[in-house]
Amino acid sequence: MFTTIISADSLGSALGDNCVVFDCRFSLADADAGRRAYDESHVLDAFYLHLDNDLSSPITPKSGRHPLPVLDRLVNRLALASVSQNTQVVVYDDCGGAMAARAWWLIRWLGHKAVAVLDGGFPAWLAAEGVISTDSIETTAIVGTIFPEVDLSRRLANQYLSVEGLEQALSDQSICLVDARGIERFRGEVEPIDPVAGHIPGALNRPLTDNLDNGFFKSPVCLKDEWLDMLNGEAAETVVHMCGSGVTACHNLLAMEIAGLKGSRIYAGSWSEWIRDASRGVAKG
Repeated sequence: MFTTIISADSLGSALGDNCVVFDCRFSLADADAGRRAYDESHVLDAFYLHLDNDLSSPITPKSGRHPLPVLDRLVNRLALASVSQNTQVVVYDDCGGAMAARAWWLIRWLGHKAVAVLDGGFPAWLAAEGVISTDSIETTAIVGTIFPEVDLSRRLANQYLSVEGLEQALSDQSICLVDARGIERFRGEVEPIDPVAGHIPGALNRPLTDNLDNGFFKSPVCLKDEWLDMLNGEAAETVVHMCGSGVTACHNLLAMEIAGLKGSRIYAGSWSEWIRDASRGVAKG
């Protein structure tokens, strides 16, 4: 069972053996680019998950850019792809796991532990001469309940903070907030996506790219050393990850899990939700 990352070679051995693969390629600059890339070629028998349509719900006046999906709808989407309680799920993208980590986090916290991100993504699969296909794989029929008798909302709620919960935790100084955006965006020097530049006062910055080496996750030992150095004595359980919209924050959580530092959470709304209220603090530098 793979629960964090999986190599291209290991995925090649697992294909066809109760393994379901999801292609999560997506571009914030072009919402249709990922689907076009999937249609051109993808891992054999992989399904496509769209960040906006499958892994998020519609934006509201108070939400960030990628609100959490409706959980029952996501569960049905997985069931339609023949995911069962005994299935090994693998998710991948072409950007070092930045998008696939969102699917990993959601599926994991729904209660399905056997889910892993393809280390190196689609480029690693091609380099390993993995089997590809140009056939679009569509969902077929629901095979049964994946998560029986589980309050899905409660399960997921234990793993993320709402904006109100974040404000209270910051006031209590009970969390260590870590922002996964690039350093220029964190400092407020540039802001290519959101209308306000900067970061939440008190947050630390760990760009998700710091977790990678040539597109692959660094070793567990290396990641652990780097994260412990940055946290400077803060317990893993106090860490709350954020980013621009709650997507790439999952990459930092995944990196901590690879490092054996368990128990961190996500601020799902992230910066794009935080700035919806002008009374909330903004820091630069």
